[in-house]
Amino acid sequence: MKTMDTSQQKISGDTQPPAQVTLSQAVWYWLKLGFISFGGPAGQISIMHQDLVERKRWISEQRFLHALNYCMVLPGPEAQQLAIYIGWMMHRTWGGIIAGTLFVLPSLFILIALSWIYLAFGDAPLVSGLFYGIKPAVTAIVVHAAHRIGSRALKNNLLWAIAAASFAAIFALNIPFPAIVAGAALIGYIGGRFAPDKFKAGGGHGKTNKSFGPALIDDHTPTPEHALFRWSGLVKVAVTGSLLWLLPMAVLTANYGWDHTLTQMGWFFTKAALLTFGGAYAVLPYVYQGAVGHYGWLTPAQMIDGLALGETTPGPLIMVVAFVGFVGGYVKALFGPDMLFLAGAMAAALVTWFTFLPSFIFILAGGPMVESTHGVLKFTAPLTAITAAVVGVILNLALFFGYHVLWPKGFAGTFDWVSALIALAAAIALFRFKRSVIEVIASCAVLGLAVKMTLAI
Repeated sequence: MKTMDTSQQKISGDTQPPAQVTLSQAVWYWLKLGFISFGGPAGQISIMHQDLVERKRWISEQRFLHALNYCMVLPGPEAQQLAIYIGWMMHRTWGGIIAGTLFVLPSLFILIALSWIYLAFGDAPLVSGLFYGIKPAVTAIVVHAAHRIGSRALKNNLLWAIAAASFAAIFALNIPFPAIVAGAALIGYIGGRFAPDKFKAGGGHGKTNKSFGPALIDDHTPTPEHALFRWSGLVKVAVTGSLLWLLPMAVLTANYGWDHTLTQMGWFFTKAALLTFGGAYAVLPYVYQGAVGHYGWLTPAQMIDGLALGETTPGPLIMVVAFVGFVGGYVKALFGPDMLFLAGAMAAALVTWFTFLPSFIFILAGGPMVESTHGVLKFTAPLTAITAAVVGVILNLALFFGYHVLWPKGFAGTFDWVSALIALAAAIALFRFKRSVIEVIASCAVLGLAVKMTLAI
């Protein structure tokens, strides 16, 4: 085993790895993480790095980034997948399941409560005033997300062209998001063969020579027995994961029929989970197309409000699907007018199950293959093209939000200049002063409430 140099040892002050971590100790950590994981994937990954690499030294820097590179390639929330991976490495399958579940469970309960308050008391002056300021802030946040992803992904004119084409496809032609992803992947596959330099992944999470002292899972720690690749293990995970998806779908179909709202939610959010390349903002247009445009589970204004709630709660931003499910189940009164909350809570839990189940399967099935190579995974050319296409799709989402916020009654109505000023202030705070999303939403919520109270006087 290689020894650290003197400068590396000084970083941590320790030359011995920490004591073994029991499963119960890990459970408490993952539960705490579920309540403090604000800031989107970048913030969540940063929290895990500070805790697990720097302070607790459960895993080394190199192994942490090795796992993260794999999660970045997969569809789904990479921060939650990273938690599953580390939990699985430390405490086998149940460790991964516990880590991934506790990463999202607090957020689910919080969003169910907030969604109920939103629907039951949304017309109250206090709540409506807060959301009046939040909606333009969300518009600025989505524009900022497009800029942030675009600045990393659009490294040459060809990738810019893919982004522009995807914007035109969804904005002008209303082409479904899955078709745009498939087209971008095909372009990337062909381009990777004939113009590979144009599709090299830019930036990202590369290796580093930094060390914080010996870790439980160190750079050269042998792969644990349970993490070794076996065909029997792969088949077991694949079959179990398929049954965990198939059995609930079979029960829903048998009891309610294929066209029932709950069954369609399960099917729709399964597809959404497999399209979440590039983060939650990438799949939100697809959720909007289906949940708002096709199924009518919620209105455009409610979709904006749901994204705001998702931004202000811990957990992955894609947890906004719980809000979509709750509103759909509540408004449709799936279990009758006397059980609206139960219908909403059931739908929220259902869509959360189908949205996050693939992440567990991807990690538990693919992790042994990743551990068997110990090579750094890179983005493929198709994924590079998909990421470029995502920028155009997110820009379309920003325009959609902006239209409904600034012209709440359509272009035939009046322009809401107050909302425009709040959106401009939010954009300045994000772009110029680098304020956090939580700070921006909170400030704009207070500003919106003040405006509403002033106009009411």
